[in-house]
Order: sequence, then structure tokens, then C-alpha cells
Amino acid sequence: MVSQSHRYVFHGAISPAPLCCMKPKDQFDNLEKHTQWGIDVLEKYIKFVKERTEIELSYAKQLRNLSKKYQPKKNSKEEEEYRYTSTRAFLATLNEMNDYAGQHEVISENMTSLITGELTRYVQELKQERKSHFHDGRKAQQHLETCWKQLEASKRRFERDCKEADRAQQYFEKMDADINVTKADVEKARQQAQLRHQMAEDSKAEYSSTLQKFNSEQHDHYYTHIPNIFQKIQDMEERRIVRIGESMKTFAEVDRQVIPIIGKCLDEITKAAESIDHKNDSQLVIEAFKSGFEPPGDIEFEDFTQPMKRTISESSLSNSRGDGKSEPKFGGKSKGKLWPFIKKNKSPKQQKEPLSHRFNEFMTSKPKIHCFRSLKRGGAGPEDFSNLPPEQRRKKLQQKVDELNKDIQKEMDQRDALTKMKDVYIKNPQMGDAASVDHRLAELGQNIEKLRLEVQKFEGWLAEVEGRLPARTEQARRQSGLYEAQNTSTVNSCAQDRESPDGSYTEEQSQETEMKVPATDFDDEFDDEEPLPTIGTCKALYTFEGQNEGTISVAEGEMLYVIEEDKGDGWTRIRRNEDEEGYVPTSYVEVYLDKNAKGAMTYI
Repeated sequence: MVSQSHRYVFHGAISPAPLCCMKPKDQFDNLEKHTQWGIDVLEKYIKFVKERTEIELSYAKQLRNLSKKYQPKKNSKEEEEYRYTSTRAFLATLNEMNDYAGQHEVISENMTSLITGELTRYVQELKQERKSHFHDGRKAQQHLETCWKQLEASKRRFERDCKEADRAQQYFEKMDADINVTKADVEKARQQAQLRHQMAEDSKAEYSSTLQKFNSEQHDHYYTHIPNIFQKIQDMEERRIVRIGESMKTFAEVDRQVIPIIGKCLDEITKAAESIDHKNDSQLVIEAFKSGFEPPGDIEFEDFTQPMKRTISESSLSNSRGDGKSEPKFGGKSKGKLWPFIKKNKSPKQQKEPLSHRFNEFMTSKPKIHCFRSLKRGGAGPEDFSNLPPEQRRKKLQQKVDELNKDIQKEMDQRDALTKMKDVYIKNPQMGDAASVDHRLAELGQNIEKLRLEVQKFEGWLAEVEGRLPARTEQARRQSGLYEAQNTSTVNSCAQDRESPDGSYTEEQSQETEMKVPATDFDDEFDDEEPLPTIGTCKALYTFEGQNEGTISVAEGEMLYVIEEDKGDGWTRIRRNEDEEGYVPTSYVEVYLDKNAKGAMTYI
């Protein structure tokens, strides 16, 4: 490594340098500046990578917030929209963007650990190593300078002693040539000259020894110590350069490692986009909004040359005209309804029909009694969804039945759990009082019974819509809410859905099974305008706030008269006095029917 012609390899100066031309101190200054510049470059690169990681984290956070912002809200209308393939594809895109953001977080984490952290530790080590090398260089330089000073001192002393010896020799010779000088003075001058010569010889020997030592130290300094220090500094600098190059490779590799996963995310987005089925989405819209109404038939020609006669479209007739006699029919609501924008004309035969006319009057004149049970407690709309088209009504009823069945299952699970707890208490009384759960079990039993009645009611309406039930008697119609299943513009109106825009009555027809109701029985009920007789008494078990029309408020423990028992729809008609009567939930009262009353029974 060291030769007679040492090569200095820094700052681009690569040239042989003879000793007489070497200026190590200058080279140390240059190397010190250069190595400090190298450390500054490394720290600048560390700062660059750190800012890149912050950008990646910020970008990932913004992507996650963006994905979260457009995620569907729970229990909102947006969840229903995600049954379409296009919106499901959009949801898949949001999920993939969330994973995409995660990969940018991985980039930030890997760059922080593999580059920023490693280089920061390396810079600290590099600074310590650089400091050590330059300290050794300065120490060697100071040692050489000390040797040089010793050599100079020895040289000056030797020169001085030589001059002193020469002067002493000249003085001795002068004294020896002078005849007037005593022999003692001459001897003294001779001895002084010899002393000076001896001192000069000693200085010469010392100077020679010091010179040899200095030459040896100088040789070692320039050919051994300094080259070794320069070599260490050079190795240090080369390691720094290699390290920053490796860090740049790592910088690219960190990005390259996540490219397959990012590509997979993009592939999934593409796959989601390709899964969009416009035909399927269109079919979902059709299923969601189809009404189930039959298209109206042709409108017959009205001949004004003859007496005015309004004709009826074949498809809008709700009564069969095969036998020429119109009788009321009760069945499904969806099959025979007219389109909302088509008026239904009455034939003279229908106009003469007293049953339909009187039924229309009855439904219009007594909305409080026959309509309130089909309204939700909040008065938002008919409980049986009769304001909806048949197909939409079927879906709503099915959804309601499913919800009620889930509620029943929850209540039954709670009841089973409490039953098991009660058995444990019976077997181990120290764990608890078995009687403490009886009240809750009774409440659960009542809740289950109420929910089952609700399920039966909605299943009846659902069966009616689906056409699975035959036409029913008046009692079954009361239970299913057929009387009050009309769309109301206000709570007081119940017949609007049964009327065409011109005010005429529209009878409803089921295409499955129909039953004719004798006009005499129907008329008898409508003619009964006298107050209903009392058939028993009842005691209010709970307080009930009758906020809907047709209901009556009762206080817990209050005794009232029963004028109409529960027909299976969960409501009992009661009377407080001649002016106050209405319906209350059957589960809220304990009924005591007269034994003499027809069909009397005692139940809770």
C-alpha cells in the first residue's frame, strides 16, 4: 500500500507527490472539508426519505378517510341501494382503496425502519470514526513537528559550538604567536580551545543522532502513519458512498415490494367493475317498483246519439257480469284495482245496487270505528300497507312478518335462559330466589303471545295479497283489517283508496277464490245504528293512552263495560258511559263476559 511514490487519492488529486512537495496539513484540511460534506449529503438524504414517509402516511390517511366517507351508513337508505351490482362494485372499490392505503402505510413503515433509522445510526458512527481518524492525523503531525523542533535545536547548538570552537582556536593561535604573552596564558587559551572543540564534537554527534531520528520519524510519518490514516479516511468515505447507494436501492425496493399487492387491489377493482350487470340492476328496479296492477282495458265507444250511458271497461269491473246480477265480493286487493289515473265508470246496474252503495256510505260515515285499527300508532299510514301497490305491499308484509318472527325468537331465547336460571335457583336456593324471575317470565309470555297475534294478523294480510286464502267471512275480514285497509289522506278518511277520482266506489276482487256474502246479512249489520248492548265488564291492567281515533284512554284499575269482544285482531271495544266508547288492546284489560251473553268467555 505504501511505496516510494505515495499516491494521495482525495479531492480528485491522484498524483505522485515527492516529500519535498507534500503539505499534509493542507491535505488534512481538504479531507476534513470533503468528509464533512459527505456527512451533510447523507443527512440531507435522510431528511428526504423522512419527508417521503410523512407524505406516504398523509396520503394513506386521506385515502382511508375518503373510503370511510363514502361507505354506506348503517340503518340508512344507502344500504338498500347496495343491492345493485353497480353500487356493490363501488363498495368493492372503496374496500380496495382502503387496502391500497394500507400499502402506502407499509411503504412508510419500511422506509422508516430500513432507511431512516439505519442511516441515522450510521451517521452517528461515521461522525465518531471521522473524528478519530483526524485526531490520529493531527497527533502524528504534531509528533513530527516536535521531532523537527528537536532537530532544529540540535542543529543550532552544533552550529553555535562550532563557531565557539573556531573562535577559541583563533584566540589560542594568536596568544601562542604573541611573545609578550606568558606561557600560562597560552596554556589557558590552548585548554579553552580544546574544550570548545570537544563541545563542538559533542554537538556534532548529538545533531547527527537527532537528524537520523528525525529522518526515521519523517519517513515513518509520510510513508506509514499518514498513508494509513488517509487510507482509513478513504475507506470510511467509500463506505459512506456505498451505504447511500444501498439506501437508494432499498428506497426503490420498498416501493417494488408493494407493487404486486397494489396491482392485486387494482385487479379487484377491475373485477368489480366487470361484475356490473346492467340487466340485473334493471330487473331489481322492476322488482322494487312493480305495482302488480293489470293494465286497463280499452275504453268503449260512447254513442252520444243514444241516451247518455257510461260504460265500464272489462278489466276494471270488480263484479262478474255472467249472470247479470251484481253481488259484492271480498278477496285480494291487488288484482282488481284500477290504475290510479283511470276513472272507473259505473253501469246503471251498479248504480242501482243498494249493497255497494250502502257499504260505501258505511265506510265513509264511520271511519273512527272501522279504520283506526289498521293505522300505526303514530298515525303514519295503514298498518297493513294497503296504500302500496300489491307487489310492494307483499314485500312490506313479508318483511314485517320476518321482523316479528325474529322478535319472537329473541323473546323465546330470553324466556329459555330465565327458565334455566330458575331451575338452577330451585336446585341451589343459595344462588338466588326462584320466585324473583316469575314476573319477568310472565312478561315474556305476554310479549310472545302479543307478537304471535301480530304475526297471525300480518300473515293473514300476506296470504290475502298472495291469493292463498279463500274469501272470508265478515269476522275474518275484521281480523285482517280489510275494512280499514285504505290509503288515507288524513286519519279521518278511510275510503279514498276505494274510490275512483270521480268519487265512485271501486269494489275489489280476488282472482283466486271469491265468496259471495248474502245481502241480507250485510244489510242487517249496516242497519244496526242502535248502541251495542253490554256483554260484560273489564278491569284495566295497565294505563293506555288512546291517541289514535277510535281508541279510548283508560287508567290502571279502572272498571269499564265491554260492548264488543276481541275478534282476533287484538282489540276489545269498551264503553265508559253513553258518550265515551272505543277500542283498547285486549292484553291491557281483564275481561269478564256475561255468561248469558252469546259466546261469552272469561279471558285475560
